[in-house]
Amino acid sequence: MTTPITSLDQLNLAFAARFNARDVEGLLALNAPDAVFVPAPGQPVQGTQQVRAALEQFLALGLPIDMTVRHAIVSGSTGLAIADWTMQGTGPDGNEIALGGTTSDVAAYDEVAGWRFVIDNPFGTA
Repeated sequence: MTTPITSLDQLNLAFAARFNARDVEGLLALNAPDAVFVPAPGQPVQGTQQVRAALEQFLALGLPIDMTVRHAIVSGSTGLAIADWTMQGTGPDGNEIALGGTTSDVAAYDEVAGWRFVIDNPFGTA
């Protein structure tokens, strides 16, 4: 079991570290039960298998992610984390890839699991 994230401003950084380690199980552990992931604007997925599949598509690009936290706003056990991210480099097909955005993430905190994503919206759009 991994150490719980006790400070909201560390949640996105933990995501980046696990992403760069290609640790899909570690990434999934950052999600609360029934978390929603939005891999493309307006296309939310929910449930472990759908979220895993979406994360694996990003991991398959073979590129590292760079994450800079802008804001972490907390009210009780609910938080909003805003961070800028980029993925750049040569993809597996030899083409240059430049992805990025400003993630807008809703998180929940509990004493056992720490901060976890409830809604992970990497493109920050509806």
